[in-house]
Amino acid sequence: MRTTVTLADDVAAAVQGLRREEGIGMSEAVNRLVRDGLARPAETPAYIHDSFDMGMKIDVTNVGEVLGMLDELELGDQQGEVGSEASLPV
Repeated sequence: MRTTVTLADDVAAAVQGLRREEGIGMSEAVNRLVRDGLARPAETPAYIHDSFDMGMKIDVTNVGEVLGMLDELELGDQQGEVGSEASLPV
């Protein structure tokens, strides 16, 4: 395919450098550089999870139990009985 493209200065310099080093034409140099770029996996930064001690005062290892207790507390709030029977595990 023939087409006209405008190369950025750094890209044009890379093409010219490859042409000089390898003794190849413009099209071959552009094709090699494009293929090299397509073959490289995209660089993604490593995911780093920031964590810190929140000073939890309750045991939240059993999520189902905690959700059940929160539901009881919410139901108690709605009935005017603020946490009379529900207590969170410590």
